[in-house]
Amino acid sequence: MSQTLSSLARLTLRQLRQMASDLGVGLYSRKSKQELVEAINTRQPGDDAPDTPALNLQAIEAELPPAPRPASPTKVVFLPRDPQWAYVFWEISDPDRQGALTIGATQLALRLADVTGLANGATHPHTLQEVPVDAHATEWYLPVPLSDRDYRVELGYRRPAGGWISLATSSVARVPALHPSEQILDQFVPFTLESSAPGTTGTLPSLPSPVEAADTDLHERLYQSATVRWKRFGRGSEAFHEIEDSDHSRLSGVGLNPSGIGLWASGRNESGLGGVAPRQRAFWLVADAELIVYGATDPSARLLIGEEEVPLSSDGTFRVQVPFRDGLQLYPIQAIAADGQQKRNITLRFERDTPEDNSNPSDQAVAEWF
Repeated sequence: MSQTLSSLARLTLRQLRQMASDLGVGLYSRKSKQELVEAINTRQPGDDAPDTPALNLQAIEAELPPAPRPASPTKVVFLPRDPQWAYVFWEISDPDRQGALTIGATQLALRLADVTGLANGATHPHTLQEVPVDAHATEWYLPVPLSDRDYRVELGYRRPAGGWISLATSSVARVPALHPSEQILDQFVPFTLESSAPGTTGTLPSLPSPVEAADTDLHERLYQSATVRWKRFGRGSEAFHEIEDSDHSRLSGVGLNPSGIGLWASGRNESGLGGVAPRQRAFWLVADAELIVYGATDPSARLLIGEEEVPLSSDGTFRVQVPFRDGLQLYPIQAIAADGQQKRNITLRFERDTPEDNSNPSDQAVAEWF
C-alpha cells in the first residue's frame, strides 16, 4: 500500500533519500525534497497512474496542522526612562488570558506602586496608581509620581465588581532623581587653605590617605612658585588687594570706604547733607576660586610640582588644591622613577582675570548710605 502525500511530506530529507534509494530512484542525492516526494510517489508499488500530476509540496504542508509552539510565560518589565516617565512592556500567555476572561476580567490595567525602603512585596499606603491600558497593547508609558524612588508594576485585569486579577509583577527599579546629586565623592590629598600653627601639621582625618601628615603650606608654596615671574602682570582682585595693603591711607582720602563705595554713591556729602531720606544698611559679598591639579603615576615614583615634592596615594594618584588668584600660573609637573632612570613631565598654564571686584567679607561690612 502506497504512502499518502501527507505522510511523505512529514519525512525528513534524509529519510526520503533512503526511501528513494530503496525504490531505485536515480540521482536521488541531487533532488530537492519536493522532487523526492514526486519520484517516490510514482515508484511506490500499486500505483497504476504514473501520469499523476506533479505534487505541490507547499500546498501539502499548508494542509498540515501548525507545529506546536511552547507557550511563553506571562511577564511584565518596568524600565524607568527618565525622572518623570517609565516604559513598561509585557506578554500574556494564552492560558492566562483565557483564564482571566473566563472568571469575568473586563479591563487590562497596570498598577504602579511605590516600594521605597520596603521589602516582602509591601507598598507605601496611598501610593498605588492604576492605569487602564488597551486590551491588545503590549507596551505603555507611565508617568512617575515622584523621582528618586523605588517602584514596582503589577499587570492584571479588573472585574466589574471591583475585584483584581493579578497576572504578573515586575522587578523593583529605581527612578533617577530629577535634580543633580548633592553627594560629592571627590577625595583630595589633605591640604588645607588654613595655615596650621607653627611647628604643627594639618590633616583631615575624615578623608582616608596614606600620608600620615600633610604639609599645610605646600599649596601656597606651589602657588607662589607658579606666579613669582608673573606678578607684574597681576590684575583685578589681586592688584586691588595689593594697592589696598600698600596705599590704604591714600584710598581713604579719596572717599572710599572698606566696601569700595564712596560717600558720593549714597547721594550724601561728607557733611551728611543731601536731598534723600537717610537710610543705612551693611552689605557684603565674597567670591573666589580654587584650582585643582590632579593626576597619577607609578606609586613608587617621586612627584615634583616645581621644586616641591607632592605625596602620592597608595595607587599613585595625587590631587592638590591651590589658590587661583588673578594673573598667570605655571605648574611644571615631573615624575621621576624610583631608580632615577626614567622621567616624565608636563607643564600646565592657567590664567585668571577679574575685571571687576566690588566685594568685602561680612566682618568688614559697615553701614552705608543708600
